[in-house]
Amino acid sequence: MTRRTDNRETRLPLDEIVAGGGELPAFTPVPRKCRRHDGWTETRQRRFIEALADTGSVDAACRAVNMSTVGAYHLRRQPGAESFRKAWEAALDLGVRRIEDVAMQRALHGVEVPVYSYGKLVGTRRSYNDRLLMFMLRNRAPGRFAEGKAKGLNAIGKMELERLKKQWRAEWEEEKRREGTYEHEDEVLASIDRKLGQMRERRLFHMSPRTRALLEAYEAAHREDEANGYNPYEDPEHPAYIERNAQAPTPLPELPAPAEEAGDENSEAEPPPPETGPRIRTLKDGEW
Repeated sequence: MTRRTDNRETRLPLDEIVAGGGELPAFTPVPRKCRRHDGWTETRQRRFIEALADTGSVDAACRAVNMSTVGAYHLRRQPGAESFRKAWEAALDLGVRRIEDVAMQRALHGVEVPVYSYGKLVGTRRSYNDRLLMFMLRNRAPGRFAEGKAKGLNAIGKMELERLKKQWRAEWEEEKRREGTYEHEDEVLASIDRKLGQMRERRLFHMSPRTRALLEAYEAAHREDEANGYNPYEDPEHPAYIERNAQAPTPLPELPAPAEEAGDENSEAEPPPPETGPRIRTLKDGEW
């Protein structure tokens, strides 16, 4: 399948893109086994880095070179991509600076907002964002506009700090693996247990003595049930037992036993059983 030519791949010269915002370091493109004209060629890699410095967005840079973000991150993980990754980080720094410049321009000069009347465009007005202006001043000049608060890092400083944290964490894990004393899963589980214990102690601290005694009694009863192998479906007082038995099919009623077949006509009828209790006279009784 041949990739279509995209007019968005037409880029400005690099000196015009990053003028006044720093310079992109020279990097070695990631070597590719298959040299496809519609793949990550050396030219497309350089254009991607330039677009990343221009926009500060990986998605926008991929659209600029008509490639996917999945492919860009896959290329970043390939062997021999160390120089490409460094250029990626430098381009992001330049892109963030450019975004800051755009935000400052909007804060100073405002933006054109369309004005409609009865569904028709009748003109435009310029809208200014004072909050954006104060945000930019506090980040670019924290010493003068921090309002006496602790001076914080700007966007570039925060990104650099996060990058250093990840780098230090990776170096520490690698050192532990080489020493043979690092077990990631066991350490995570131990950390979770410690946090759960801290949460329990904090909760018990805010409980009254009566509530704490009830909680300890509940936990003791629960441990006893587990030791005895308690099963809710075998407990007649448990709702699960009652619900399951209520859904059980109702047994069918027993049918009466079949009547015995009548004997021969000549056979004598069995006399009726003798009556018990006082006899009641009727009109058919001749002695009435």
